[in-house]
Amino acid sequence: MSQKSLSLFLPCAAGVEDFLRAEVGQTLGRSHSSLSQSQRGGVALMGDQSDVMLLNLHSRLCQRVLIRMAHAPYRSELDIYEVAKAVEWDAWFNASRTFKIEITAQHSPLKSLNFAALRVKDAICDRFRDLVGERPSVDTRYADMRVYVHLTAEQVTLYLDTSGEPLFKRGWREEVGEAPLKETLAAAMLAAIGWEQASSQGVPLYDPCCGSGTIAIEAAQIACHIAPGLNRFFAFEKFDGFAPEPWEALRQEALARIRTSSAAIYASDVAHRMVDFAQRNAERAGPQDMVSKAIHFRGGDALQRMPPVELAAGQAGLLILNPPYGERIETGGFSKAMTEDGQDFFALLATHWKQNFAGWTGWILSPDLKLPTRMRLKESRRVPMWNGPIECRLFKFDMVKGAAREVKAAQA
Repeated sequence: MSQKSLSLFLPCAAGVEDFLRAEVGQTLGRSHSSLSQSQRGGVALMGDQSDVMLLNLHSRLCQRVLIRMAHAPYRSELDIYEVAKAVEWDAWFNASRTFKIEITAQHSPLKSLNFAALRVKDAICDRFRDLVGERPSVDTRYADMRVYVHLTAEQVTLYLDTSGEPLFKRGWREEVGEAPLKETLAAAMLAAIGWEQASSQGVPLYDPCCGSGTIAIEAAQIACHIAPGLNRFFAFEKFDGFAPEPWEALRQEALARIRTSSAAIYASDVAHRMVDFAQRNAERAGPQDMVSKAIHFRGGDALQRMPPVELAAGQAGLLILNPPYGERIETGGFSKAMTEDGQDFFALLATHWKQNFAGWTGWILSPDLKLPTRMRLKESRRVPMWNGPIECRLFKFDMVKGAAREVKAAQA
């Protein structure tokens, strides 16, 4: 892997850019001012091979760590071909490696993105053939190298992926339910609620709709200081010139930071099958069952479960959920989230929380921008986040015991 300064881009879900920028600064030990300004959909910065390894190992929020290989104007597919052929791909991998092309575009005048991607593939193969007399093969499923092409109206940008599998694949999740929440989005939710600091202060966290346990497991890994990339491999390990010794040193440093957490993390789900899934996922997510021991799993309906722990005087608690009702999303909108007897789930949940969770702060991720009205609660904060292509809000509700009008008066 090249030692020189690299232009890096870290794509992330829309709405997560500022959280990612703060995470990058913390991971690399840099001030925010030394990083490039957050861009829509990611963060750009200059770095080196050590930064590439650190970001892949420690970032919970970015989707990939990309190296920008070229950025140039274009007018036709021939221009794109020439830009791609001029890149020194042979300095990064050899002809025995397989590769694939991924392409995206915004306002590109080209008629066929597939043809543009084909021209990039041809350029890479032709460069290797001209230099070494052989060409790498394309593998659209299990490629060693991934090249990303992004087209705007006038500019083409080429990236080489250093991550391989997307970073939300931490290596521990095997059992999943319907519409599983990506680990990167769960981590973004936890960043928004300030969980890293709250966990060190003994604030309890409860997910009453835990599904396969993604939010709880991410929370436990954060509390235990477990790097999310410890259990997986990365594409940069196949780069020419990759030195395993520095990489192993970074992994050992990460392992040395792991510690048993005293954070109180609770998770439940109405489906006992999902609780079993979550428990097994947690057992794979940390050494010596550290993660599974940090989470108290149980079954039960979110509309009936009482607080998992009694708050001390002046203590706060955190409720966080990505409700399964809101996740049954179709093109035309989202589910009405009705219970089996025809009642509104969120209205019942709000009543349950007001009656039994005084002192707790509730956070709900939902695509329904009118969710506070349905719950008859006034949100104290709403954080824009995207769940894939779906625009959502992470709503914050400060729970005060009493009727809805009393809650509104207290919050006012």
